[in-house]
Amino acid sequence: MPRAIDQVAWIVDDLDAAIARRLHADGTGPWTVFRNVEMAGTYLGRETKVTMDVGLAYAGDLQLELIAPTNSAPSPYRGQDGKARIGLHHVAYVVEQLEEAVAEARAAGLDPVFEAANAAVRVAYLQHPAEPGALTEFIEGEGMRALMKQGIAAAANWGGTDPNREISAS
Repeated sequence: MPRAIDQVAWIVDDLDAAIARRLHADGTGPWTVFRNVEMAGTYLGRETKVTMDVGLAYAGDLQLELIAPTNSAPSPYRGQDGKARIGLHHVAYVVEQLEEAVAEARAAGLDPVFEAANAAVRVAYLQHPAEPGALTEFIEGEGMRALMKQGIAAAANWGGTDPNREISAS
């Protein structure tokens, strides 16, 4: 069953500079910035712990995510050479049951790449063997839809001031 995409994400090397570019280029905001986000899980079958800074904003009902990896751990955010995979990275869907969404995606031919969690969310990234690098993410988290509705409303009513709201995840 087709679903509406909830999020489009980019990998960036400097979160603050990327947010400034988005603000200047198209006025996207306000941004909620999460610093020191940690995700523990498996990447290509091996245990890993990634850290990142994340910025979230909205364009209509679509969540825009900017991810700046802050450690060198193996992850879908870095290439085999260890460098950040700068650019468009994935589309994501918020789901109620992560295992069910992953099972459906696997039945459709997608392979798991990364599964991780922290206190707020559990995520899974998958890709189709014929389209390596084109990632699909599923996100499960308590109250995710309510938080997204708040962000959508904040963007719709944003007057252009106070473009960043900082939250430390540590």
